[in-house]
Amino acid sequence: MATPDYLWYKSAHFRSDLWLSRAYLSRRVICDVRKTRGRSINDQQQTVFAPEDAQDYGKDPIAVRETDKYVSEYVRGFVEKWDELIDWQQRAESEGRFFIDVLKARGKHAVLDVAAGTGFHSVQLLKAGFNVSSSDGSAEMLAKAFDNGMRHGVVLKTIHADWRWLNKDIHGKFDAIICLGNSFTHLFDEADRRRALAEFYAALKHDGILIIDQRNYDGILDHGFSSKHKYYYCGDQVVAEPVHVDEGLARFEYRFPDGSSHNLNMFPLRKQYMRGLLEDAGFRKIKTYGDFQEESEEANPDFFVHVAEKNYE
Repeated sequence: MATPDYLWYKSAHFRSDLWLSRAYLSRRVICDVRKTRGRSINDQQQTVFAPEDAQDYGKDPIAVRETDKYVSEYVRGFVEKWDELIDWQQRAESEGRFFIDVLKARGKHAVLDVAAGTGFHSVQLLKAGFNVSSSDGSAEMLAKAFDNGMRHGVVLKTIHADWRWLNKDIHGKFDAIICLGNSFTHLFDEADRRRALAEFYAALKHDGILIIDQRNYDGILDHGFSSKHKYYYCGDQVVAEPVHVDEGLARFEYRFPDGSSHNLNMFPLRKQYMRGLLEDAGFRKIKTYGDFQEESEEANPDFFVHVAEKNYE
């Protein structure tokens, strides 16, 4: 499978040796073409990476409800701390073999991780023998993911791509696509959500599957926030909680041991709405798990995982 638009680093010790592929120079992975007209290529390249440390939501942070904001949210200072929030060892123990078993039970091998983040799931699946391609809309996250892969003894095939134009930058068909880490909630516009799912559907083989997760926003919206911190965000030294929630926005704050804090603005997807989007995109046999358990076994899960299959059989 040809995937030429890889972002490579020579090694974890030579991060400055970044080779920008043509994917970085395409209008869809840098920014909207309307924002780049009249600017030089060098100026455009600067927009690939987020600012160093400071997030900027303007005077009214809860008014910021735009899909494209996520790129500048993942500033380097936040990305460097992201693994403190996840805690790779604890997360691996809490998830166990759930994703590996779901994929192997269906005979899947070629996997596209479209929300690679700092590389946790890509690395786990590579170690389990899957053929994994890792993409993300944040170049900062991809840089960190590649370094993490090197530290774990694997080389990630990284691709900088926007879900809404996924098949422009990623070529070939996959057995499975995973979109994990509550990432889909970065899409604020319904048109963006539907377009992204259509791109995922098109990138899958005829019998491919999509595994996509989300926070239990139903519980947050209807009953307030609570979390067992047993799954996903397992770092016990980091506080992650919402500072504002309404039907159109969940603004989370992440406070770290060094006293720093960062925020993410996300769209609070309700479970049934998400399942409806998957059905509208053409997926069938949608099964939803709560914290990796059958739904009936977990009354108030922190996260839902949807396994959606293209196959009609």
